Amino acid sequence: MRTIQFREAVAEAMSEEMRLDDSIYLMGEEVAEYNGAYKASKGMLDEFGPDRVIDTPIAELGFAGIGVGSAMNGNRPIIEFMTFNFSLVGIDQIINNAAKMRQMSGGQFNIPIVFRGPTGSAGQLGATHSQAFESWYANTPGLKVIVPSNPYDAKGLLKSAIRDNDPVIFMESEQMYGDKGEVPEEEYLIEIGKADIKREGTDVTIVSFGKIIKEAYKAAEQLAEEDISCEIIDLRTVRPMDHDAILESVKKTNRLVILEEAWPFGNVATEITYQVQSKAFDYLDAPIVKLNTADTPAPYSPGLLKEWLPNSEDVVKAVKKVMYK
Repeated sequence: MRTIQFREAVAEAMSEEMRLDDSIYLMGEEVAEYNGAYKASKGMLDEFGPDRVIDTPIAELGFAGIGVGSAMNGNRPIIEFMTFNFSLVGIDQIINNAAKMRQMSGGQFNIPIVFRGPTGSAGQLGATHSQAFESWYANTPGLKVIVPSNPYDAKGLLKSAIRDNDPVIFMESEQMYGDKGEVPEEEYLIEIGKADIKREGTDVTIVSFGKIIKEAYKAAEQLAEEDISCEIIDLRTVRPMDHDAILESVKKTNRLVILEEAWPFGNVATEITYQVQSKAFDYLDAPIVKLNTADTPAPYSPGLLKEWLPNSEDVVKAVKKVMYK
């Protein structure tokens, strides 16, 4: 199987779907002439032209609204935010229109739209460019929220998102666009709402998603040297969430650690914790531990940023805590 970059997997997913359906187009800042701020739309302007790969002004509220209205009229837009931090400017269109239009219209309007772009921190970019909003959007009925962690998942899930008749939030990462992984040349889709067991284990379940899951992989390798077997579940889709996959794993391992790049108050890990304690409490041999960023805006200082983000050593400590070691 060939190996390609995350950004190439994203570009392939969009291009393949656009070849199949003329109603699909890409719109956002620098997606066309510049080949994408992170080169995730490289070559698409040359293939599809300026009517289907559209550069916009710096006006997220405007082009998010154009996308929603366009979807109501039969198109299937892909709206790229240079970062989901900037989506806050257009969040009214996402929350109040895209997410609600199907219900408010009595089913007359589907909104087949994908809002995509990077989420979370990307190094020293400061507090207003280093935020994770997965739980914000997942809190909204009517939206689906996808956060892939590798090129294979990104391509299969993005193709499914583009074909979906509901609005989808598709979150990537600046720090993953250069990541390489095996991706088939033949077409494939990944079902939205299905988690994936990335590593099987027997002693503790670690649930994570997005780029921070790499820290779980590092921790699992270290813990294996101490004969501690970690099962790692990649959520892939935050909403709808695959509760069954998590519950079945916890019933096997009896312990749960959740790793998430988000502030600690009311996040995805909080929801998982509630679901597990309410549906699998009798299987738990230790309290659930959730690992999040510090409860502050992201610092710029590299030393502080390192302390702010959870890392593999934090995961190791959390696993040993639930193992009473």
